[in-house]
Amino acid sequence: MKKMLIFCTVALLAVSCSTVPLTGRRQMLLVSDSELLTASLTQYDQYMKTAKKSTDKDKTATVVRVGKKIAEATETYLRQNGLENELKHFSWEFNLINDKQVNAFCMPGGKIVVYEGLLRLTASDDELAVVVGHEVAHAVAKHSNERMSQGLVTQFGASIVNAALSERSMAMRQLGATVFGLGAQLGVILPYSRKHESEADYMGLVFMTMAGYNPDVAVTFWQKMSAAGNGGTPEVLSTHPSDATRIAAIKRYLPEMEKYKK
Repeated sequence: MKKMLIFCTVALLAVSCSTVPLTGRRQMLLVSDSELLTASLTQYDQYMKTAKKSTDKDKTATVVRVGKKIAEATETYLRQNGLENELKHFSWEFNLINDKQVNAFCMPGGKIVVYEGLLRLTASDDELAVVVGHEVAHAVAKHSNERMSQGLVTQFGASIVNAALSERSMAMRQLGATVFGLGAQLGVILPYSRKHESEADYMGLVFMTMAGYNPDVAVTFWQKMSAAGNGGTPEVLSTHPSDATRIAAIKRYLPEMEKYKK
């Protein structure tokens, strides 16, 4: 039984590996693009039916303008690097929502939402491009698919632990499940979430730079975000890098952005 589970796991991983554009990181994708996009579009449509769109025409136009420029730059990158086949997965849409949250998100397929609260911290198109580029990067890197795939593997791993302890006491099985769950959370899921955020920071800088925006403002923007945030969560228990870690990494990325400038 154990050998069969191991064989199935290895076979599953062997056929599901992909590579993230720009970074070259290997990733495991167990959900088909068509399945993910269908589910994503359904969720997005449901959200937009209840969300309140901004009535500020100027700010909405700014979000759309910046979004389209970064989308065009992203598509240019994909074409230039032999990834034209990926273009069919994107149908870009940019919306500004009347909400005080300092936040934004991107659904798989390129559906991007920015909250009005975020615009209080973006003093220019360049700073808004930092956020939009970051969200576009999440979609291009297929981070949602990867997170879902990690969840599937975690569930599979939990079933293996339970099978291995099937002849032990209930207390031992519960302890095994608890230890495995905590280990998966701290050892796999959270670190990968932080890796996704850092990867999106880097890729977003590339896309915004190719679109003609100034990547240098990313440092001051994230400093403002840090000052506006609550903080206090240890990085090891957070899905995002600490503010200091993120800003330090962005400073390291900036010299490389020179080659992407128009």
